[in-house]
Amino acid sequence: MGNILVCDDERSICTMLEIVLRSDGHHVETVNAGEQAMRKIENALYDVVVTDIRMPDVTGMDVLQFARRVSPDTLVIMITAVDDAETSIQALNAGAFHYVRKSGASLPGDVRAAVQLAIERQSMRLQNAALVRDASARNSLDNIIGESQVMTKLKDTIRTVSSTASTILILGESGTGKELVARAVHACSPRDGNAFVSINCGAFPETLLESELFGYVKGAFTGANQNKRGLFEMANQGTIFLDEISEMSLSMQVKLLRVLQERTVRPVGGVQETPIDVRVVAASNKDLDHMVAEGTFREDLFYRLSVIPLHVPPLRERADDVVLLANHFLKKYAGQMGKRIREIAPDSMQTLKGYDWPGNVRVLENAVERAVAMEQTEVLRVELPGDRPKSRAAAAAAGTSGPPGVALPPEGIDLERYVADIERSLLQSALRRSNGVQTKAAEVLKLSYRSFRHLMKKYEL
Repeated sequence: MGNILVCDDERSICTMLEIVLRSDGHHVETVNAGEQAMRKIENALYDVVVTDIRMPDVTGMDVLQFARRVSPDTLVIMITAVDDAETSIQALNAGAFHYVRKSGASLPGDVRAAVQLAIERQSMRLQNAALVRDASARNSLDNIIGESQVMTKLKDTIRTVSSTASTILILGESGTGKELVARAVHACSPRDGNAFVSINCGAFPETLLESELFGYVKGAFTGANQNKRGLFEMANQGTIFLDEISEMSLSMQVKLLRVLQERTVRPVGGVQETPIDVRVVAASNKDLDHMVAEGTFREDLFYRLSVIPLHVPPLRERADDVVLLANHFLKKYAGQMGKRIREIAPDSMQTLKGYDWPGNVRVLENAVERAVAMEQTEVLRVELPGDRPKSRAAAAAAGTSGPPGVALPPEGIDLERYVADIERSLLQSALRRSNGVQTKAAEVLKLSYRSFRHLMKKYEL
């Protein structure tokens, strides 16, 4: 439904059109003078303005020209009691969306039909803008490469939760493919035919992020020369993906929380609330539990976002998928570069499978792309992005299963007790180093605060 402004110097016309358009579910405001309409347009985002042409002082043509300059996305419908073909042509040439003649009983129906066409045009425009911004919005589970047990379980979960409207929080290390998961959620959902809009919250300073998400009105800040819709409105009826949500400042977190609670957005510098229907999917490569404990991420926002948490496993936990991924990237980049490379050399594939991939799938893709670019034969040889063999492979080659520098005694060892003693000792050392501040001790040990508290309780510290 749309946000509509009606302007007519006849109050009865305004009242009648307000009743008719509200009955269709639109949010409607009315004014009785062109000057008032201009002030409204300057301070709020309207989908459609319906204005009489002939009004004293400020005419409907003045309102049209002002709207075209200040809020070019707003569609303007002109109405008049005068059957004047020249005026009609003038209005359409000036950028009016439609022209309706006041003709007694037919006026409400004619305006209703024109508004409906305008709203459909707006919806199509917003969807196209979102798709142009992100041309690969229509992705599915087929884009998530992997047949390991953990990936099969993740795909099953995506199928299950996609049909709901609940917010989703995707957690995983950098490079694991969190955005692919978000796109799959959208593609498997009833919102698939509408826009998928993504934004990296860490890529914008706070003031710019607010205007990107919520839009702004003319004059809200230096350089705001016209009204602009935000990404939440562009994603209406669809999905918005908030990547790196952990990078959002506390003040922005408050504003996002309000949007999630109220399901409305207010552009920067505006006073008008616009209702939205958007599925929110957020992602982070940081431990938000830990950030909540530290006070750098709002607990209420965390629980709003993590109604359905999804964890994307790192590549080192699904080594069986390395072969599938490597061959997928070989086919992709060999095709793009026009190279006839048949396969990856067996020794290279073994090397890829034995690497720990600290940058996950993204680094594997980069390694294969680089190798394809350099390869001049039909068999691809891939060099690792660093000299970092997988720890378990190195341990196996060294003939030891203990930590570095610890030899296995001839009589054997009580492994559980040995590990417990090490854990207890490390907990005590971390507490001493952090002067007893548990959140800092957890950070030293690279643990979430919740996991740290669990170990403290386990060892009665």
